[in-house]
Amino acid sequence: MKTIHIIILTLGLLMAFPAQASTIKVKSGESIKEAIETASSGDTLLLESGLYQEHEIIIRKPLTIIGENHPIIDGQDQGNIILVAAENVHIRGLKLINTGKSNMDDSAGIKFFDSKYCSVEDMVLENTFFGLHFSNSSNLTIRNNSLISEAEREYQTGNGIHLWKCKDSMIENNYVKGHRDGIYLEFVTNTVSQSNTIEGNKRYGLHFMFSHDNSYIQNTFRHNGAGVAVMYTRNVLMKENIFEENWGASSYGILLKDITDSEVTGNIFRKNTIGIYMEGSSRTLFKGNSFNQNGWALKLMASCDQNTFEENNFFANTFDISTNGSVVLNTLRHNYWDKYEGYDLDKDKVGDVPYRPINLFSVIVEKIPAAVILWRSFLVTLLDRMEKVIPSITPENMIDNSPKMNPYDIRTAHS
Repeated sequence: MKTIHIIILTLGLLMAFPAQASTIKVKSGESIKEAIETASSGDTLLLESGLYQEHEIIIRKPLTIIGENHPIIDGQDQGNIILVAAENVHIRGLKLINTGKSNMDDSAGIKFFDSKYCSVEDMVLENTFFGLHFSNSSNLTIRNNSLISEAEREYQTGNGIHLWKCKDSMIENNYVKGHRDGIYLEFVTNTVSQSNTIEGNKRYGLHFMFSHDNSYIQNTFRHNGAGVAVMYTRNVLMKENIFEENWGASSYGILLKDITDSEVTGNIFRKNTIGIYMEGSSRTLFKGNSFNQNGWALKLMASCDQNTFEENNFFANTFDISTNGSVVLNTLRHNYWDKYEGYDLDKDKVGDVPYRPINLFSVIVEKIPAAVILWRSFLVTLLDRMEKVIPSITPENMIDNSPKMNPYDIRTAHS
């Protein structure tokens, strides 16, 4: 009887304290799939430098896969390369190339399903349709990856980093170029995107919808097809990002559509067709931003209300603000406007004369876009001077009663 108790106790201890995880070395030419099949939960696969020609590599248990000197896994243009449906899977230091190209399957370099506490770090992905694709997953770390697509048309590529129905994750210090959308988030919550460089993507640098309680901090969005789109979302923090060189008839630094209770602070909007385009957005604070050399710094549609713009700089924009309505229910205060021609007799560094940032010609161009060809003509100068003397068409309540005489010192980590 005593012997039976000892056996039961020993089995219990073995179950409570499983065998130590092993490291399995995989050489070029050997099968990664077979190594995964033989590995136990918690093991580490160490892929030696070289070429591996495999696709549809499936992981269903906790594993760590590490590459030495970025070994190449070539999917040979067939479907997905790696598929993960497990917790605690960590993939680091690989180069993935040549997925299939399918919108039906959303072919990807790595695709995660129903996964938790996973990470993808120090990866290089080239010529993948989707790069990193996550669905119904949480507690993800996506860090220090390079994703580059050479596709010539939007339909020839998917998104670089794609999250659907995910939460509690970190997307940090990634470089994404040439994809449809650089980062795409839908039904994503409590996620931070930080210090990423997203440039030259076919559609949006960042595109997210129905994704509440997220933060976007110190990212650079440059030269993307239509800029950045933020839609149908509440409680967003966009802080110290750079939006620059998004040019085109339908391009903007950032589009805000149906956004509420958010903050846009300390950002730089530089050399965009439109710095910020806003529609149907409310109760958002815009503070400490710099608008420099944009066509329109801010297009504020009449459907927006209860937004506050304070302590922002407006430099060298063709139009600082334009709108499509006569009643604008938003607040402007303490901004610096380089076109302000007022004075400061009491030397408190605040203009003594209120400033109206919407000029008559911007209202005309909003209604008749072709009129922009008259820009810089004597007629336009005359119209604007007349409107300043006797305001009649521009919205009466779109006014900064406390314009600053000197610009703010706005700096970000990227400047």
